[in-house]
Amino acid sequence: MHGTIIPDRSRRVPSLRAALVQPRAFSLAPAGWLLRRLRAVGRSLGLIGWTLLAMPIQAVLLRLPGDAKVRFARVFWAGFCRLIGVRRRLVGTPARGLGVGRPVVFVCNHASWLDIAVLGGCLHACFISKDDITRWPLVSSVARLGRTVFVSRQRASTGREMDLMRARLAAGDNLIMFPEGTTSDGAHVLAFRSSFLAIAEGPQAPLLQPVSVVFDRLAGLPARRVSRPVFAYYGATAIGPHFWRLAQWPGMRASVILHPPIDPLTLPGAVPGAPGDRKALAQALWRVVAAGAADLRQNR
Repeated sequence: MHGTIIPDRSRRVPSLRAALVQPRAFSLAPAGWLLRRLRAVGRSLGLIGWTLLAMPIQAVLLRLPGDAKVRFARVFWAGFCRLIGVRRRLVGTPARGLGVGRPVVFVCNHASWLDIAVLGGCLHACFISKDDITRWPLVSSVARLGRTVFVSRQRASTGREMDLMRARLAAGDNLIMFPEGTTSDGAHVLAFRSSFLAIAEGPQAPLLQPVSVVFDRLAGLPARRVSRPVFAYYGATAIGPHFWRLAQWPGMRASVILHPPIDPLTLPGAVPGAPGDRKALAQALWRVVAAGAADLRQNR
């Protein structure tokens, strides 16, 4: 990850008005100081309680046949968003909802850990994630219960991980992918890494559905560039302080655009059973996702 952190000398959360007037001076006026902290404490306790309640339920559902485990994961993430105070707005239809029988890989931009909750509550799918989070207490347990597919940075394990993802798709699972490979600052979409799209090669290639997600409301007002660090989790930002700052804000909203799906086998020059041009495919997907994210950031 790379980027910068906005100075936070007082360790206090800014009011939105102060942030808009003085973009670099993130300080909190005395008014509302206690209310904000009580809001964050209440949300923290609610999320801990909801997570501890949901974990044994999901553990039981994992042992049962059917897709109840996937449906309950959506319920969990939808509840997570509600408890932390983020409303969700969904534009478009998941590819499976269009009557398509093939599995789907949702290709999404990525700016925050909160993307997981927003997308998890909207999409009938499992996540593909770096194995770094397997070392995070509690978060790793939630990810495993959600049937996350973990991938590493080691080139030697790429083939095994790709086989695992293809097996998941063959079993009927949909997957959610973040091909930027890291989180951005929320103000733009990083280039997509073509290596992530090896899963779209071959005669059994899944459909690819581009997805744009942007946090576009903060304190009930349109989110601007100066307020995006409230949501964006990048650079040397620590998860604990980031969560604490974010949990104090009211009036948050995330908007998600589900763009029309792309079939890798029908792209110009595609040959069933032969590797396609992954770089061209990555660029095509990036253009759609980046354009959608730009529209959301500009409230179009």
